[in-house]
Amino acid sequence: MDSAIYDHRPTREDSPLNAETRHALKIVIVGGFGVGKTTFVRSVSEIRPLDTEATMTQEGRHVDDLTGVAGKSTTTVAFDFGRISIDPEHVLYLFGAPGQERFWFLWDKLFRGALGSVVLVDPLRIVDSWYAIDRLEHQGVPFVVACNDFGGMHLPSQVREALDLDPQVPLLGCDARSRESCRDVLIKLVEHLFAQRARMAIADGEVQEAWA
Repeated sequence: MDSAIYDHRPTREDSPLNAETRHALKIVIVGGFGVGKTTFVRSVSEIRPLDTEATMTQEGRHVDDLTGVAGKSTTTVAFDFGRISIDPEHVLYLFGAPGQERFWFLWDKLFRGALGSVVLVDPLRIVDSWYAIDRLEHQGVPFVVACNDFGGMHLPSQVREALDLDPQVPLLGCDARSRESCRDVLIKLVEHLFAQRARMAIADGEVQEAWA
């Protein structure tokens, strides 16, 4: 079913950027297949999101691993796109990356110019998120990890250990169906980015002082 039929949000063409907008910030939503990236972008975008959802066919079932997502009937074949205005001068552009292994070659291009990233995790399929974290660390893109609510009880400490996360990487709970929950994740990402830059500035200052 095409969600755009029932989506009353304006399209990007019908809702142009504020004339005062000066800074566009790129955020990439990544994670394993069927973890909720498209739902996340759809939930939080202020405009009608652009997606590239295609119906999954029987022919493709031998290509994509449907373990844990047997009820999934559509899949992203390029990327999802949404937008959020932070204030008159700043806007977030959200790009949801495809999760299947055969589309991973697109990820590095999506990471290019990204301010930061959200890694969505299904606690029942943690291994599916390892590649996303590896690529972000390789590209040097800061990120937070958000565990999408698929039911069940999983302690944050167990998820952090399974993902081998750096202690400074925020680990959050998330319901990708909830605009408020997705908004809180993005706020935490922005706070993490500012904190990281502050730590880098302090470190640079200490190095300069040592050489003075």
